[in-house]
Amino acid sequence: MIFREMRFVYFFWLIPVLILFFVWAFRSRRKALESFSDSHLLPMLTTSVNWRMKKLKAILLLLVLCFLIFALMGPKWGFKWHEVKRQGIDIIVAIDTSRSMLAQDVKPNRLERSKLAVEELLDLLQGDRIGLVAFAGGSFLQCPLTLDYGALSIALSAVDTELIPRGGTSINGAIRTAIKAFEGKAKKYKALILITDGEDHEGDPEKAAEEASEQGIKIFCVGVGTKDGELIPVMDEMGNVIFLKDNKGQVVKSSLDESSLQKIALKTGGGYVRASGAEYGLDLIYNEKIANMEKRDLESKLQKRYEERYQIPVIIALGLICMEIFVSDRRRRV
Repeated sequence: MIFREMRFVYFFWLIPVLILFFVWAFRSRRKALESFSDSHLLPMLTTSVNWRMKKLKAILLLLVLCFLIFALMGPKWGFKWHEVKRQGIDIIVAIDTSRSMLAQDVKPNRLERSKLAVEELLDLLQGDRIGLVAFAGGSFLQCPLTLDYGALSIALSAVDTELIPRGGTSINGAIRTAIKAFEGKAKKYKALILITDGEDHEGDPEKAAEEASEQGIKIFCVGVGTKDGELIPVMDEMGNVIFLKDNKGQVVKSSLDESSLQKIALKTGGGYVRASGAEYGLDLIYNEKIANMEKRDLESKLQKRYEERYQIPVIIALGLICMEIFVSDRRRRV
């Protein structure tokens, strides 16, 4: 036997309270009668009262309370086997960890806001598996596809700009790493969410997108930043905040390259959104695009489903109430 609502077990504390109340009530009534006559005359004065039946009525009320509390606890016993299927999409999130993601045109900066958006995405998932790829000049699988959203959240918290030593941004490499991370040969049920400012410094991301499309992977790009661009704050050896400079000593300004991200999304039948401070776009991508994709069975298993039995103690309680009503505490006159 199991119970659905164990919190109601604390209501059983009402039983001893009610018992004490009945004891107090019987004694108070006896004392009140004794104040009007001597104790040896009481049996003669109360011949019409059946004290045993009064106690029985009190016991019946206590039992009614017990069975009602038992019903509130939602008892279950007896079960049937049911087949439970888990359906969903395989989603890989590829997040840019290059130093351009330190730009603060999205607060607190592009990278931290992206990580927060992915955390919010986890709350929307409905049985989908999710994995994480981190990329800069290189890329690697930070977390393989999993249904353990807590594990992915831990992996996400470790993502920063020091994670990948090789500088630059290789969207091409990120897409190819994601392709390898997807399991199975089915050319559907797969989505890649690419979060980046779009500044690719090497490779051919559009060719990689074509390869992804051949594998049935839809790429959804989230463009982070602004077209006007923003300087990139970094720490110098003394711990002071300075702005990143190139090899020529010129201050680097990172701006959003929307056109390349739009082309990548278009080649795979995915979509593109520009992230802003208030609306990052991941919820839009999931609710309007990914959630409507064809899903596959990720897991199928037999599960015990216990039968609700709260009706039985309710019926018993109603029966006891009827008994209490019809039990008379008056003695029959002969």
